[in-house]
Amino acid sequence: MSTNIDNMSVNAIRVLAADAVQKANSGHPGLPLGCAAIGYELWGRHLAHNPANPKWANRDRFILSGGHGSTLLYSLLHLFGYGLTKEDLMNFRQDGSLTPGHPEYGHTVGIEATTGPLGAGMGMAVGMAAAEAHLASVFNKPGFPVVDHYTYVLGGDGCMMEGISSEAMSLAGTLGLNKLIVIYDSNSISIEGGTDIAFTENVNKRFESFGFRTITVDDGNDIDLIGRAIKIAKAETQKPVLITVKTKIGYGCPAKEGKASAHGEPLGAENIEALKDNLGWPSKEPFFVPDEVYDNYKELAKAGAEKEEKWNKLFADYCAKYPEMKELWDEYHDADRAARVLDNEDFWAHGDAAEATRSVSGKVLNKAKKLMPNLVGGAADLAPSTKTYMNDAGDFSKNDYTGCNFHFGVRELAMSAIGNGLMLHGGLRAFVSTFFVFSDYTKPMARLSALMKLPLTFVFTHDSIGVGEDGPTHEPIEQLAMFRAMPGFAVYRPCDATETAAAWYFALTNKDTPTALVLSRQNLPQMAGSSRDALKGGYIIDDSSKAVPDAILMASGSEVSLAVEAKKALLADGIDARVVSMPSMDIFERQSDEYKESILPKECRKRVAVEALSDFGWGKYVGLDGAYVTMHGFGASAPAEKLFEKFGFTVENVVNAVKSL
Repeated sequence: MSTNIDNMSVNAIRVLAADAVQKANSGHPGLPLGCAAIGYELWGRHLAHNPANPKWANRDRFILSGGHGSTLLYSLLHLFGYGLTKEDLMNFRQDGSLTPGHPEYGHTVGIEATTGPLGAGMGMAVGMAAAEAHLASVFNKPGFPVVDHYTYVLGGDGCMMEGISSEAMSLAGTLGLNKLIVIYDSNSISIEGGTDIAFTENVNKRFESFGFRTITVDDGNDIDLIGRAIKIAKAETQKPVLITVKTKIGYGCPAKEGKASAHGEPLGAENIEALKDNLGWPSKEPFFVPDEVYDNYKELAKAGAEKEEKWNKLFADYCAKYPEMKELWDEYHDADRAARVLDNEDFWAHGDAAEATRSVSGKVLNKAKKLMPNLVGGAADLAPSTKTYMNDAGDFSKNDYTGCNFHFGVRELAMSAIGNGLMLHGGLRAFVSTFFVFSDYTKPMARLSALMKLPLTFVFTHDSIGVGEDGPTHEPIEQLAMFRAMPGFAVYRPCDATETAAAWYFALTNKDTPTALVLSRQNLPQMAGSSRDALKGGYIIDDSSKAVPDAILMASGSEVSLAVEAKKALLADGIDARVVSMPSMDIFERQSDEYKESILPKECRKRVAVEALSDFGWGKYVGLDGAYVTMHGFGASAPAEKLFEKFGFTVENVVNAVKSL
């Protein structure tokens, strides 16, 4: 039963959130005011968390999918003692502060995921819940539930409108992720007005059709009802749960409560005063919180510390009884292990026959899986084509969470968010996969991967007009430039087996960069000059005999062999060219100026880029005096070899491009 101190503690969240937005003169007070009781009850009495150890392995995860309501989360982190100070709240949305406009993972202690794009948190929560289920199936023993926690995600009407929530929750229901609890802040208000102008469906019925159990709380300010619903949700053993909580946006502010204007603008000084009067707050001083409220939060935080202490003892006993599992646990959680286990000759070995890089990738992936038991992932219903199925690793399903192969279904956007969630949880290394042209569907979540510095691997196959007969709808043109343009994102387009192994090696060993492996459908020859220098992003694969070459041919992927053949033809005409393989511009840019100059000397201005995709991005290497053999429009439907000839990817055309310089 709620008490006066409970009410004061709930209102402290409201006051801090409103004051932070007001001081910044920017932000979204509506959600924090409406959801304060949800946050207090969940964090205070149900969430297993310890502010003294925010990274406790068996903590419950909480994701605020409606990231615009970040001051709800910041207020909770401050009040529970995560080290976020009152001054941090006062610096909300200011340069360099720990309280940016939307929650940022790795920037602020206690933030489990970067959220902002609505619905993204929903997808990442599914990934976290799937990670918990998989790790529990691997590590738990009778009497030793060392992996046993819940994933909570709070989102509103906007999250429910975004298609990603349907994609992700459909899969969550199919997988029976019963430790996933979705809390729906249902206030019937959107920026443009009431949600009924664009959103009239029955969300509970929708989630029931996904395979969820649904619970409704009619009063979002009644912490007893909220608590009862959470207890029921935690007791569910077969299905994920949706708790719909009827709230009022901007609750407590007489002039704004229940109105669209409460969503995304400061309340105003007069309305802040009215809010505090209405709530019976004891002071008009900005950011004032009574000592007894802080004491209450401190007392509530003790429960989390006790839960961790109990778990620590359980885990110590587990390790003593099952030393082999302790060794496996350390293996799963050792970020440096991949570099050690992949640095062996078998990982790099390959045959001499021409082979599609997607096929080589499948072989390398299966080698990696044998060395890295915590490697998980899958495709958007395309594993047979993207070659991303791990043999003898089992399928992750409702009936068997030990499986490492994920069947995401035709859900590229949710797949990418779930991949982020698998990585965010900890203990797993994940990959996702689809055709490169459909990478457009993955882009928003790939961008979050880069923002969060998550080393999630994206396997993109069917990488150019080499797709052939499927035609322009399936032939990527501008996608490579799109990913190359993204900060903190590595893109590898390998030319053969050695470079494909290098791409996987980078993807699985780096700690702070998502990686896209862009792979061919058609067979490519094994190049005599290819080497592990591909790990530098760009290198000389076939050199000129001159210190300063007459010309430089630059290419990636399937066009590297074309550039090498063109070099031979040029030499017959007295032009001694260098061929540079550029599997990753992003990684090449990380190299020293001296190295880059050794590969692309400034003295040689006669340069030609050869790539069966858009020329966008090659300018910095081609320069004003160079030329391009690239795509300048969409593809066509015909056999691949016909298309390469049609669009000018021939030795003759490359030779002429060089001679034109």
